[in-house]
Amino acid sequence: MPQPRRVVVVGAGMAGVQTAVALREQGFTGSVTLIGAEPHQPYDRPPLSKAVLLGKAEGSAFDVDFEALGIELLLGREVLGVHPGRHELDTAEGPVPYDALVLATGAEPVRLPGTDGVPGVHLLRTLDDAERLRPVLARQHDIVVVGAGWIGAEFATAAREAGCAVTVVEAADRPLAGALPAEVAAPMAAWYADSGASLRTHARVARVEPGAVVLDDGTRLPAGAVVVGIGARPATAWLTGSGITLGEYREVVADDHLRSTAEDVYAVGDCASFPSGRYGRRLLVHHWDNALQGPRTVAANIIGESPAVYDPVPYFWSEQFGRFVQYVGHHGSADTTLWRGDPSGPAWTVCWLREGRLIALLAVGRPRDLAQGRRLIEAGTLMDAEGLTDPSRPMKAATA
Repeated sequence: MPQPRRVVVVGAGMAGVQTAVALREQGFTGSVTLIGAEPHQPYDRPPLSKAVLLGKAEGSAFDVDFEALGIELLLGREVLGVHPGRHELDTAEGPVPYDALVLATGAEPVRLPGTDGVPGVHLLRTLDDAERLRPVLARQHDIVVVGAGWIGAEFATAAREAGCAVTVVEAADRPLAGALPAEVAAPMAAWYADSGASLRTHARVARVEPGAVVLDDGTRLPAGAVVVGIGARPATAWLTGSGITLGEYREVVADDHLRSTAEDVYAVGDCASFPSGRYGRRLLVHHWDNALQGPRTVAANIIGESPAVYDPVPYFWSEQFGRFVQYVGHHGSADTTLWRGDPSGPAWTVCWLREGRLIALLAVGRPRDLAQGRRLIEAGTLMDAEGLTDPSRPMKAATA
């Protein structure tokens, strides 16, 4: 099959940028156009909740020479729709034709109902969001964070470092309720108090007023600012009516080559799900590493010389309350849970086994466990469960 002449990538975040770069690295010589809705030079997102937010860095632009690579940037351009039948995008500045299209629009934060237009309510997803929040932290406001997930914990960490009084409200019974089982999330709840932040679980927001958050039990929490971190959803509304199949979470349904249901249209990163043969289910992964790894597969399949299957071991990390938390793999409620170390201490690991094989682990302050465990998961190695629970023994020595 001949290579396409024109590849257009929609979305200038990690997944979009890496797709454009991977095409060049793998020898693609046609035209590559990268379209971004934001006017900023393409940038990385993890520093937004850390160095950029705290004023330790002005930005996090990717170190990529787009001009030297022959990648055309169309920034500050909103894409309004796509017509796969005629291989054309609708944009605010007019149509853009393509031979191959890559959807890399990422995800957008879920908004707290009833807060649109309310002063002092913030999201943290974009560079502009981080820049609006920097002076809030500098003025050391009382801050209420809604949501005790990954982004809520990371923002609370930064706000405490800036000297703000922080209250985190979470509707569930524990932090990270959507990501981790109760027994694993339980020791993490103590991290909030240790850092001087207040964590209120079983707490639902009834409304936000100027200077206060009112909970459904009538409690009023002082709030010079409110930061909402209650999840994200694929940014795919612009695909409505395109004929491209969307899934349960409105994500692009891709196959194991990251192809959408439309001819010559691929999807990668936070906006796409893919079938995992390794885990026996479809995965929707909203993490940086997925946006880094998937583009290599997309590029290989667009070029077409050696078609590639995408079936990674998912990985992510989070820095919160002075701890480095890493997770690799994918586990379910029926998997066997094993602990390495004391969860009340500074460093410990949780492992999940399925039919004797390591399939996932969460490491807190134990990067060597993560590195060795990742290789064991990739290899599908049978493990010695008793040996695995000994934190003084290297994980690679605990094989069956």
